[in-house]
Amino acid sequence: MALAKQQQPVDLELPKLDDFLCFATYSANLAFNRVYKPVLDELGLTYPQYIVLVALYEQDDQTVSGLGDKLFLDSSTLTPLLKRMETVGHLTRQRNPEDEREVRLRLTPQGRSAREKVALARSELLNATGLGAADFRQLRSELGKLRANLSNAVRTKP
Repeated sequence: MALAKQQQPVDLELPKLDDFLCFATYSANLAFNRVYKPVLDELGLTYPQYIVLVALYEQDDQTVSGLGDKLFLDSSTLTPLLKRMETVGHLTRQRNPEDEREVRLRLTPQGRSAREKVALARSELLNATGLGAADFRQLRSELGKLRANLSNAVRTKP
């Protein structure tokens, strides 16, 4: 007589919302946005517009595609955002005369000033995290690794 196959017990307990790392990351992002909102509202900026200013402040005269890669935004998201920022005077968009497909971005003095005003509130914004400097750097490093791992997983899927 053949032995009955032993079955492994099935774990019927499904994960709860707080068990999901993706939810912890998502909800932390929402909390960051709530902390930044009053400062950005004063300048008429959204958080995505602010990170565009930060990236251009670090390296002005970038291409739209280069900026999109840096910010993990595709052109269908980035282009309307950049058009609005140009309309209010934070940046200029100019086609490269040597390659019409390439659009270059430059901060205006107004855009540079807006970035600097948010930077003045940076210590207050960082204090809101409740993290010491070492914990802050550690968490930022770990989140960078997580982002890289997830990006690599998407790229290597068949």
